[in-house]
Amino acid sequence: MNNSNDSQQASEGGGKKTRGLPPVSVLAGWGVAIAVLVFFLIFDVQIKPRGGFLARTDESVAGVADPTAATIKDLAVVVAPEEGYTVDVNWGDTGVKLVEVGGIDINKYKENYGDEKYQELLAYLTEPQNKGITITQDNAYFWVNTLWALGLTQKSDVLDKGVMGVEYRDKLGNFASTGGWTLGAADAVSLYSSSVIVPLTEEQQALVAKVSSGIYRPCCGNPTSFPDCNHGMAILGLLELMASQGSSEGEMYRAALAFNSYWFTQTYVDLAYYFKTEKGIEWSNVDAKEILAAEFSSAAGYQSIKEKIGNVPGVSGSGGACGA
Repeated sequence: MNNSNDSQQASEGGGKKTRGLPPVSVLAGWGVAIAVLVFFLIFDVQIKPRGGFLARTDESVAGVADPTAATIKDLAVVVAPEEGYTVDVNWGDTGVKLVEVGGIDINKYKENYGDEKYQELLAYLTEPQNKGITITQDNAYFWVNTLWALGLTQKSDVLDKGVMGVEYRDKLGNFASTGGWTLGAADAVSLYSSSVIVPLTEEQQALVAKVSSGIYRPCCGNPTSFPDCNHGMAILGLLELMASQGSSEGEMYRAALAFNSYWFTQTYVDLAYYFKTEKGIEWSNVDAKEILAAEFSSAAGYQSIKEKIGNVPGVSGSGGACGA
C-alpha cells in the first residue's frame, strides 16, 4: 500500500516535496509555553512546589519579610538630620535679656554646660547673635533649657490667661516647668510671665495661643498652651520668638515638630514608620500640624500608635526628660 506516500505531494511546477505543517493544537501549545516563559523572565517570578501547588515566593507579596525593612535604618536620619534644623529668626539680644532679668544665671549655665561643645553656644547668652537657631542632636539639651527659660519668663497671654495662670495660679510652683527650673537667678514662680523679652502685639499673642493649643509632646498629655513641663514651656518660648518676627502658622508648626523630633527622636521615628507603612506617606511629606495633634504627639496618642506598630526594628533613639 502507498498510504504513507499520500501525505507528501509534489509541489506544483517543481519536483520538490514539502512536509505537512504540525497540527494547529501543537502550534498553540508552543505559543502558550513561550508566552509563559517570557512572563517569568520579565517579572522575575520564581516558583516552587508548596503543598502540591505552584506558588509565588516574592517576599513583598507573600509577607515573608517586611517590605520596608531596608529603609528602617534611615528613618532616624530623616526625622532628626545630623546637620540639624534651622529656624529662620533673628535671636538678637534675647539671651542677653534673659540673663539681665534673672531668667538665666550665666554662672550656673557655664557650670552646667562645661563641655567644650557648648562653649560657642554660650555666646547666645552673653552677646547679641544676629542669626537663627539651629538645633542638632548635640545641642538639643542646650536649646530645651534656653527656650524653657524664655517661655517661662516671657510676658505671655498663654501663661496669664491660660489654664496654668487661671486655674492653678496658687499652685504654680508645683509643675515640672516651674518647680523644675533651677538654672535661673530667681525662683521660677517669680519669673513666671514676668518680663517682655520679645515684644508681642495682641495679634501675635493670639497667634501663639492658637498654635500652642494644637501642639502636644510625647512626655505629657497636655498641649503647649498648658506648658506644665519643660518641653511645653520651651516650645512656647520658640513660638513667641517666631511670632514676634512675623513667622506664619505653618512655619511655627514645622519648627515645633523639628524641635520635638530632636527631643523625642525615638517617638518620631516610630511615627515616621507608622506613616510610611500604614499610610504610604514619607516623613518629608507629613503635615506637621497633624503630627503634633493629640492623636499622635500626646503621651496617650503616641502609645496608641506604638501598640499598633510594635517595635521598629534596627533603630534606637533618645527621649527627653522633664528636668534641667
